[in-house]
Amino acid sequence: MKSFVLRNWFVLSLPVVVLLAFLIPDAGAKNGWLQSQITTKFGVALIFLFQGLTIPTSALHHGLKNWRLHLLVQGFIFVLFPALGMIFDAVAGSYLPPDLRIGFLYLCVLPSTISTSPVLTTMAGGNTVGAVFNAVLSNLLGMVLTPLWSAWLMHASGQNRPLGPVLQEVALYLLLPLAIGQIIRQKYARWIDPRKKRFGNSSSALILFIVFAAFCNSVKTEVWQKYGWGVTLKTAGGVVILFFLATALADGLAILLRLGRGDKIVAVFSSPHKTLASGVPMAEAIFGQSHPGFTLILLPLMFYHPLQLFVCGLIADRYARSNPHAHAVPSGSASKPARAIN
Repeated sequence: MKSFVLRNWFVLSLPVVVLLAFLIPDAGAKNGWLQSQITTKFGVALIFLFQGLTIPTSALHHGLKNWRLHLLVQGFIFVLFPALGMIFDAVAGSYLPPDLRIGFLYLCVLPSTISTSPVLTTMAGGNTVGAVFNAVLSNLLGMVLTPLWSAWLMHASGQNRPLGPVLQEVALYLLLPLAIGQIIRQKYARWIDPRKKRFGNSSSALILFIVFAAFCNSVKTEVWQKYGWGVTLKTAGGVVILFFLATALADGLAILLRLGRGDKIVAVFSSPHKTLASGVPMAEAIFGQSHPGFTLILLPLMFYHPLQLFVCGLIADRYARSNPHAHAVPSGSASKPARAIN
């Protein structure tokens, strides 16, 4: 039990901070004890500073020739998945609150996970270099493409926010800390790499604080009284539908393009995955804690994250058992990727 808790502490902590937000909403609400309207912005900057310190950009120099795989994964993340989200919105959007609709669309335009998808790929005996390449590339592209997609989606839904302030926030709290982290990494990578877990745990704690503040604000603004708890069931159902459709589509495209086994595993794990580690602070920069529906915007991502960990952990275990050349996967390891929070 202790080992399970240590591996999965972040996922287990999410419902705890949500409960705390309902018990002490004054702590994390805007202008509350913790001054979250200011401290969350510093938290976002720190998260992306840590990302810059730990992202192995040298991985971009490897595997450049495997263009079919990269085109599939990046095209899926930033074109096909957003298209799938718009189809989902056209079918089910009228049954959802406006901000939850934005949340589902926002989920669909996020980059892939930067550590979980390579971990799963390695467990399954896939092309680890290809997974790392696409994880890093999607997160770098996401710094620009996700805010642009989000601004367009807000405009299309009638929630107009000028693009200039959005890009300014992204540049100040995302791109600048990321660049500073990368500059520092060039000189101190040998010191940083053995401490990646500490940086990851610090990012996890900051994400929990941002989630706590978001739910505190939702309690103070009576979001849950307005929409009721039925919105949670709708979110869970929509997330399950999107996840399994995206996974099946990625698998089908990999087969259609006749990718080898190792590359197919990359496509299955990298294409449908969405990053919580970057998604929460990006949402803070793009929409802001002051957005009245910020919690509803985050809700689909918070449901999607544990679902992808659990299901893809099982899939990776099955791949590993069917391939004698895959890395050995100990019993019960399907839950191990949960230690990677993004």
